[in-house]
Amino acid sequence: MDQFAWIFWLVIGIGLLVAEIFTLSFFLFWFGIGALAAAFVGLLGFGFVWQFAAFAIVSTAFTLLSRSIFANRYLSGEESEKKMGLEALPGKIGTVTEPSKGSLNAAAVRVYGSEWTAYPVDSESSLIEGEKVEVVRIEGATIYVKQVQKELPGWQQD
Repeated sequence: MDQFAWIFWLVIGIGLLVAEIFTLSFFLFWFGIGALAAAFVGLLGFGFVWQFAAFAIVSTAFTLLSRSIFANRYLSGEESEKKMGLEALPGKIGTVTEPSKGSLNAAAVRVYGSEWTAYPVDSESSLIEGEKVEVVRIEGATIYVKQVQKELPGWQQD
């Protein structure tokens, strides 16, 4: 029976690889690879104990390696922290849709499809309809913006 055990591992390996297609975890893949490694060891003529050892070692090694690779790639330091919602707005560019009015120079600014009440960071400047502004900070439902430079630094006029 040991000489045909590699067929068992081959079926299990292919089954796990196919099952991985229907999951979102990227977890069964490594066990499928381990089962294929065990099938190879069985095909070489080694017994079931060696086949199971190959399955366990390959599956565990790839699972641990992939976890460390994914952790280093996606969870390393502050740079990889994804900002979402309001936290992502500072630094984004918006367009003034309604010009400044009133004593506080309140205007309407569209940033990523949302209309915001906006005030210039320096209360003396006014915002003109159509101009580009950068979000500096958020306080409640209000954003504070500054005008974006009209030309990019380092560009030369012809």
